[in-house]
Amino acid sequence: MNSYEIKQEARRERLSSRAKRLRAAAQRLAQHVIGLIEPHYPKGENGHPPKPLAVMLRIYFMQQWFNLSDPQAENGLYDGESMRRFAGLELADDALPDETTICKFRHLLERHQLTGAIYLPNRQIARGARVGPKSPD
Repeated sequence: MNSYEIKQEARRERLSSRAKRLRAAAQRLAQHVIGLIEPHYPKGENGHPPKPLAVMLRIYFMQQWFNLSDPQAENGLYDGESMRRFAGLELADDALPDETTICKFRHLLERHQLTGAIYLPNRQIARGARVGPKSPD
């Protein structure tokens, strides 16, 4: 290996390590946020069963990250495989949430003042900061 290849390998290892830390932080954030939302989320006792909470939360994250309106989020799920994959949906297997479902989820978060609980940790993850309880040293 020449010095360039060695530097590239070291860079890949650093990026891989950072990606693992970010995934772990995102997972902690998701569990924390789901715990906050779950008491307010519909249980499916009336009407259609609700979409899985984790799916709706991922769609909400994409709306925030890419500045998408509710109709744009719905269209993105139909048009973009990467958006469906991130949300955990399959076009052939799952009924995709429509803009009204997406809007109702956003309003649920706003009504219970949960958007702030999502926003700050989400920003910390984007900056690469540690989110969640500290591990014992």
